[in-house]
Amino acid sequence: MAHINLLPWRETLRKEKQREFVTFLGLTTALGIVSILAIHMTVSGMIEQQQSRNNYLKTEIRQVDKRIKEIKTLDDTKQALLARMEIIQELQRSRPEIVHIFDELVTTLPNGLHLTSLSQSGNLLKITGRAESDARVSNYMRNLNASPWFKAPKLSVIQSRQGTGANTRMNIRNFSLEVTRETPESETGN
Repeated sequence: MAHINLLPWRETLRKEKQREFVTFLGLTTALGIVSILAIHMTVSGMIEQQQSRNNYLKTEIRQVDKRIKEIKTLDDTKQALLARMEIIQELQRSRPEIVHIFDELVTTLPNGLHLTSLSQSGNLLKITGRAESDARVSNYMRNLNASPWFKAPKLSVIQSRQGTGANTRMNIRNFSLEVTRETPESETGN
């Protein structure tokens, strides 16, 4: 006899297809979730690695900045020491000059004139003193101008005043002049 299948095969096929679809959907969803988690973990790992690199670089930058500050401090100290050494060397070179200047001041000083004060500001000497006459002050200025250690004497003030005590007949001139100090050519070679 012939076999006849009276079971609802379409219904069974539909249920089977639906079960396969749900299984496939579940597997696809699970695979999607696993993929998303894997990507998330990979990206998180990359972010952590980059953050650790950034932290390392920041630490190194701070150390380099600290070294740069130390180098700048050392450079400033070096510049200050070099400036001091230059000043000391200049003082050593100019040490004999002061002797020559005082010697020249005495040599150029005419009779009847004496100095009361002497001050120096850079290369400018300010000389004050007393003289018996205007001619002696003029003579002193000519002597200073002729000296190789001085140039361009300029009279600032000359005042006449009556002498006191035993010198009541004498008219004394108080004067103030400025002269520029210079080093002669023969002395610059030392």
